[in-house]
Amino acid sequence: MSPSITVVGLGSGDENQLTLGVWKKLQAADPLYVRTDKHPVVDFLRTNGVTVQSFDGLYEAHRSFAEVYDSIVDELLRMARTSQQAVVYAVPGHPMVAESTTRLLRERCASEEVELTVAGGESFLDQAFSRFGFDPIEGFALFDATALPAGGAGYEPRMHALIAQVYDSHTASDVKLFLMNALPDEHEVVVGHELGVAGRERIVRVPLYELDRLDGYGNLSLVWVPRTEEESVRNRTFERLREIVDILRSPEGCPWDREQTHASIRKNLIEETYEVLETIDDDDPAAMCEELGDLLLQIMLHSQMEAETGAFDVYDVIAGLNDKLIRRHPHVFGELGADDADEALRNWNEMKAEEKRSKGIDVEQLSVLAGVPRDLPGLMKAYKLQKKAAQVGFDWERTEEVYAKIEEELAELKEASDEERSGELGDLLFAVVNLARFLRIDPEEAIAATNRKFLERFGYIERQLRLKGQTFDQTGLPEMEKMWQEAKKLSKNARS
Repeated sequence: MSPSITVVGLGSGDENQLTLGVWKKLQAADPLYVRTDKHPVVDFLRTNGVTVQSFDGLYEAHRSFAEVYDSIVDELLRMARTSQQAVVYAVPGHPMVAESTTRLLRERCASEEVELTVAGGESFLDQAFSRFGFDPIEGFALFDATALPAGGAGYEPRMHALIAQVYDSHTASDVKLFLMNALPDEHEVVVGHELGVAGRERIVRVPLYELDRLDGYGNLSLVWVPRTEEESVRNRTFERLREIVDILRSPEGCPWDREQTHASIRKNLIEETYEVLETIDDDDPAAMCEELGDLLLQIMLHSQMEAETGAFDVYDVIAGLNDKLIRRHPHVFGELGADDADEALRNWNEMKAEEKRSKGIDVEQLSVLAGVPRDLPGLMKAYKLQKKAAQVGFDWERTEEVYAKIEEELAELKEASDEERSGELGDLLFAVVNLARFLRIDPEEAIAATNRKFLERFGYIERQLRLKGQTFDQTGLPEMEKMWQEAKKLSKNARS
């Protein structure tokens, strides 16, 4: 007789859930192996003369469920090869629903030439649908409490969510944190214990924040989050954002949004980016949250415009970004190593070069200065161009030489004609950027700090004039310079 294993389901509740076919297999087994005897049907089986042997001892012998399940499968395969009859193995619920040992058996039996048969049983899903009272055709998602995705990924509030294998308060806490990424703390969720088991079933409704404070979690516990159209919940989802932008651009949407093109809102993208930078400089998380939203809107609008032409949509943008991030981080998602940030950056640049080659671009023929965006702000672009040129040796050797170059450009500007001044001023600014690079100072950050300082000190002058009941027409430069120096002194004292 060839080795074989039959996996049967005990249902999620009491013996009344057993099918006649499964009951006959259970009666014929000698012995019957069960993953755990912590199931209502096991006592019924023993009462009716079925010899039951459980693998509960393995749970104590291993640190993780994965190790337990591997050990159970190893033991079942060993017994199948040495037994003169089929090994019958029973699991809670349905063998093909949230049962890791069945999955492992399906993977290994084929390669180890052990015949595998799976017989159904009522799953916890059947009881969830009937006891919680919702129709799965409305849409539902099933999650494993022991392997929840990060950040609430996969949860869609317009679908029912069932979260199974909530064994204890620790997994309940994981469920709570998972759901709190999408739901308010007070949102009501439903906990079901031993659904369908006469006299033992309990269904409890609690606010989300209390989920891990309940008692009674066990092998037959699960959480149901009913579907909702509540606006405050839906507004936390990316899909709702995409839907809103789609509506705004539709014939029934906003006339202004419909009229916009890539070119007409081009400047908005730049402005919103700088407003985000301002919140970073101000260390203002609340304002940053709002401004990042405004910046995201620009990305959504540009993506929606292309979706209307059939070129691409925002999901193509996301897919392309995900592919790029994985491809350019082989030290994270692949086999390359990176011991420090410099090595990680080299990996990134090597992947960029490889991408260009795959597109038929001869990297060796590209200009050293290629890759600097055409429309960068002047100081930033000068800084990046100089860094690229310096990588091939086109650079000053000492800081003193840069100072001398600045003095040379300043002298040329002083002697320049009206027609030459613009070009000479640009040369001077370019030389100053070179100095910033030698001093390891980002010129954009430096001028931004000076702009903020100017705004602060000039604002002081305005406030002092208002306190005196004066206007700028009623004062002169000497008095304003005096107030400027006062502001300068106050800012120095504040820093010290």
